[in-house]
Amino acid sequence: MLQLSQTPWGVGNRRGGGSIEVVWERRRNCRQRISREKRNRVFATLKKDRCGSLHGSTTRLKVLLFNARSVKGKSSIIQDLIMDEHADLACITETWLDDLGGVSLTQLCPPGFRVHQQARPGGRGGGVAVVFRQSIALVRCVALQSVGFECLHLKVGTRDSLGILLVYRPPRDTAVSLPELAEVVSSVVLGSQRLLVLGDFNIHAETTLTGAAQEFMAAMTTMGLSQIISGPTNQAGHTRDLGFVAGNGLVGVEEQIILPLSWSDHYLISLRLTVSSNLRRGGGPIKMVRPRRLMDPERFLRSLGDLSTMEADDPVDALVTHYNGELSRAIDTIAPERPLSLRGVAPAPWFTGELAEMKRARRRLECCWRTTRDVSDRARSRAAIRAYSAALRAARKVFSTARIASATNRSSELFRVVGELLHPPQVGGAPDISSTRCSEFAHHFADKVAQIRSDFDAGLDALPGEVTEASVCSILWDSFRLVQPDDVDKILGAVRATTCALDPCPSWLLKQASGGLVDWFVRIINASLEQGIVPSGLKQAVVRPVLKKASLDPANLSNYRPISNLPFLGKVLERVVASQLQGFLEDTDFLDQSQSGFRPGYSTEMVLVALVDDLRRELDRGSVTLLVLLDISVAFDTIDHGILLGRLSGMGLGGTALQWLQSFLEGRSQLVKLGDTCSDPWSLTCGVPQGSILSPMLFNIYMKPLGEVIRSFGVRCHLYADDTQLYYSFPPNSKEAPRILDQCLAVVLAWMRANKLKLNPDKTEVLQVSRTSDRGIGWQPVLDGVSLPLKAQVRSLGVLLDSALTLEAQVSVVAGRAFAQLKLVRQLRPYLEKSGLTMVVHALVTSRLDYCNALYVGLPLKTAWKLQLVQRSAARFLTGADYRAHSTPLFKGLHWLPFIFRAQFKVQVITYKALNGLGPTYLRDRISPYEPARPLRSSGEALLLLPPTSQLRLVGTRERAFSAMAPRLWNSLPREIRQALTLLSFRKSLKTWLFQKAFVD
Repeated sequence: MLQLSQTPWGVGNRRGGGSIEVVWERRRNCRQRISREKRNRVFATLKKDRCGSLHGSTTRLKVLLFNARSVKGKSSIIQDLIMDEHADLACITETWLDDLGGVSLTQLCPPGFRVHQQARPGGRGGGVAVVFRQSIALVRCVALQSVGFECLHLKVGTRDSLGILLVYRPPRDTAVSLPELAEVVSSVVLGSQRLLVLGDFNIHAETTLTGAAQEFMAAMTTMGLSQIISGPTNQAGHTRDLGFVAGNGLVGVEEQIILPLSWSDHYLISLRLTVSSNLRRGGGPIKMVRPRRLMDPERFLRSLGDLSTMEADDPVDALVTHYNGELSRAIDTIAPERPLSLRGVAPAPWFTGELAEMKRARRRLECCWRTTRDVSDRARSRAAIRAYSAALRAARKVFSTARIASATNRSSELFRVVGELLHPPQVGGAPDISSTRCSEFAHHFADKVAQIRSDFDAGLDALPGEVTEASVCSILWDSFRLVQPDDVDKILGAVRATTCALDPCPSWLLKQASGGLVDWFVRIINASLEQGIVPSGLKQAVVRPVLKKASLDPANLSNYRPISNLPFLGKVLERVVASQLQGFLEDTDFLDQSQSGFRPGYSTEMVLVALVDDLRRELDRGSVTLLVLLDISVAFDTIDHGILLGRLSGMGLGGTALQWLQSFLEGRSQLVKLGDTCSDPWSLTCGVPQGSILSPMLFNIYMKPLGEVIRSFGVRCHLYADDTQLYYSFPPNSKEAPRILDQCLAVVLAWMRANKLKLNPDKTEVLQVSRTSDRGIGWQPVLDGVSLPLKAQVRSLGVLLDSALTLEAQVSVVAGRAFAQLKLVRQLRPYLEKSGLTMVVHALVTSRLDYCNALYVGLPLKTAWKLQLVQRSAARFLTGADYRAHSTPLFKGLHWLPFIFRAQFKVQVITYKALNGLGPTYLRDRISPYEPARPLRSSGEALLLLPPTSQLRLVGTRERAFSAMAPRLWNSLPREIRQALTLLSFRKSLKTWLFQKAFVD
């Protein structure tokens, strides 16, 4: 039973009995001091685990709830409020943010905090967010959403966790939204023994309820939820912000305080909860770290031993062991590990002493107003808040602007700073870092591959998969070329300085000290290449599970993607082998012509240009084309080592070269690492290592026969690594097409099974490209006994293709995402100069317009105008022009090509690459040089042959195809541009010519 006293201010509750005593009082300005002896007695009763975390039988959790009425412009005040209240969680309703959040969401988080938010799906207003301490084990769960309210479902803790459901329900449509909200609460109650439901429900709980509100409160009581908020929660005197607790005594309300906020019409509700569960709070784990300021490259090199003590013919494993031991000893000498407690949180670097004094003055005025409730005191308090907020924003702007200015000439550092401004700190996907959790991930990843392999072994078809396997040829390459110091220097400059947990010292330190380590690298690499052995110390990977999408359930292990990290020395060694293997593949032209993945001069854009060209040509002829996008499950992880080694031998490898690659594949292992906790390593008997630069090249070799299998049925295909798409064109009335395509899919399925690759029919998609009158062909392709339904649109390598190739859906998606990024960049205007803004706009906005823009040439204006609108908006944003300003002078001032000319520029660059051997042969075969029957003045003009007019049946369909459009655009160029000697000179001359054509002609 809640008892409300008649004292004037604040709501407080003290432990004792079964009721919550409510007291209205002024906040105390100072905290109660606890003697050191008493504090020591308290800590002596707590149990300390091996990592240094403090856990008691119960955990206290301080939760804030308030309605912000838009956090924009209030982020600094809210951040201060969270820090002043020493809150663990701050539940905010009516954030008025969109899905991206931007700077306002980032600035909500004090140092050491993270944030989850749920924006209103459509329109302005609404939205909820929870800001929480990083030391708390908190994960976001999937919750049902409705147009009538926004909610955010979270779980706090690792085992027997506390569920939190934050809700904002606008006052409209009570009869509809409240029953829907009750349904959501009922689904959450079933999965949580301890539950806290709170938010702005827009129910006047202090009155006698009727109708849907009464039924809702009765339903909450039926579900075992008790309402704990008493007293008015807004300036109108209503109790609209509510809190419900369920848990049969497992969740207690130790203290409740309600205080007015001068910057919102809702009050602040502060709850101190006691939860009989481990929330992993307190000091946090004690980590062992090395001070970076002590890691001086010169001192590091002086501390190293001498590799010359090792003999030249020593095993490479011994060399690597000596290398790791010496590096570990040297780093321990100059920068020994020290314990670092995560208990303290550093203050914001821009928070000065003047701001601290302004904050104290603001707090004094707030306390005065809460005591007197005088209008003039409130006016002075609000003026102090406005002045303090302005000073905070100014200080943050000066600090951020200085950081950005110092990074202007370093693009990677600039985008890192911009990312910190635009995006809040990332929330870890796996909060439970126990050894049990690591083992669960390890078993999940290992069992997934083992299950697929066992299915192959149990049900392997007798149908041969190697129907087009190349015969074994004589040995063409039997040994690697040994490296020189200059070769290693070049590789060290190119490889990223990502440090693996198995590395003896940070990779960035090795790169900075590379001058004294080159001889070590050369000695180890050459020993490995000569002996044909990959050191066992470089064949273990550390796997970090990462959620595939932030909206997925973190409790489901299937929602995680394993990210592998390999030792730094192993990456350098692999790059040496990869460069030589790539040269061999180019010299022998071994790879399939339709394979474009991870090959120099190839890209997803070129694959799509060729694919759409074929589809448009067939559509122009009146043919029906079925595009089938195959889905392969964990393709890199199920590769059979024996089959791969057979393919390597069949392409001419032997000697120590083949022996080294066999050693690279065999004897590998990996382990899962969460925080400082690791699982036991497990052996990998199949697959190629994730994160290795060699793995994509080996996968391309493994997949080489597949293209020949598909083409043997007259079906065309394109492969980009494991992304396989095949397409078959036929007359609308063809009776043989179903049999041919189904037979092709059956043989592809048999080839996949014979080669230990699993096709997933449920995720395989089919698109029919045809004229409107031919859409109903009356049959569906069949794969593994599953009929594949025809879809209206499919996503191929990031581009949405539709049945008529209008690209309207693709243009709409690109324009929408580019506009969303432009809205984010707009928030950076106070912090960036024009040059920095221009760089960010190019990276985040116009880059989206440029991806595959070769497909947009010739599109109708009604389709392309959306993309033009994005470019115009970006130009007006950078120049500060009015929305009515004409875009042409803005583009000219920024030296931007208009959207249409940018697309033509891309087509002509692709054409130049195709003609000069810098691109795929499948593009080169689509265009032909113009060769007149007799010698003419145009013979040396480097012109292309235009397709006959008789072949262009549908105006705008075939004309937009690359094979018809590229010759027309190419022939319009001046001869000196067409005959440019290098790609760089061609691009420069082409842009100048297009710029003159766009703005001068």
